Amino acid sequence: MSTVTQQSQKEKDRLSAIKTIDSEIVALEELKKSLNADCLTEALDLMQNAKGRIIITGMGKSGHIGRKIAASLASTGTPSFFVHPAEASHGDLGMITEDDVVVAISNSGESKELIDILNYCKRFGIMVISITKNPESSLGKAGNVVLELPNNGEACPLGLAPTSSTTATLVLGDILTIGLISRKGFSKEDFNDRHPGGKLGSILKHVSDLMHTGAEMPILEEHSNMQAVLLEMTSKRLGCVGFINQQGELTGILTDGDLRRCLSGNILEAQACDLMTKNPKTISPDAMSVEALKVMHDKKITNLFVLEDKKPIGVIHIHDLLNNGVV
Repeated sequence: MSTVTQQSQKEKDRLSAIKTIDSEIVALEELKKSLNADCLTEALDLMQNAKGRIIITGMGKSGHIGRKIAASLASTGTPSFFVHPAEASHGDLGMITEDDVVVAISNSGESKELIDILNYCKRFGIMVISITKNPESSLGKAGNVVLELPNNGEACPLGLAPTSSTTATLVLGDILTIGLISRKGFSKEDFNDRHPGGKLGSILKHVSDLMHTGAEMPILEEHSNMQAVLLEMTSKRLGCVGFINQQGELTGILTDGDLRRCLSGNILEAQACDLMTKNPKTISPDAMSVEALKVMHDKKITNLFVLEDKKPIGVIHIHDLLNNGVV
């Protein structure tokens, strides 16, 4: 392919990308304009007050989006899972109880695979929230509440592949998820309980989850001699020693870098209180791990003592944070 041809193709690709983005933005703008506040509140009321779970269902691309919505709800405090409509007809209807609320998704509203689920819900009085662009469709008429999707076509140049419609559905799912987060007062701590692993789990850990405590904590009395300081720092292998007064309150810290800077012929004759950094930077055990990392980065330090009522209950090293994926 010649350079001219390559440049021409790049420009075509760029224009196609921009056209796709613009088409999907239009869909979201239409969703914003057409969103029915009454229907949205009714839907959120049903979901919040459900005694059971939120069941998401949909076929094809709507199903893929539905799985994401179910995952978002479940991870933010609203028990939810996806039921495939075809599998529902072969026994999975038993997964849906009378205490559940079903959110059924179909752009056209005429997905025949949804018929068995909709009939089942009608038979057992299960509430249905319909997400469709056509309120007069079979799905629209079956819903106790209808959340209408914009009907402005697809970004696909053939007007066939679900593109703008799935984007609007995804955003509508996020609207429901965030609405329930707000209503329930879902907190970072609640989020952490549901994300113990991976990057999110690491960031949402508290300092108390990662700190060294008890015998692992390098602590001495503030009038200790430097030989004791060196032994404590070497044995605890955290590159620092904290010092306490008679009340058990932290009064200072010495790091291995401090010791190197203080090296002299009579260093062993000194006491810790003569060389320590007084009133060192500390942190609360309830602080988030990412906050501890920011303090260390801003202050250019590698350790933080963790205090309760001015007394050290732990110490955290920057390696504890990095090794646990906090960056």
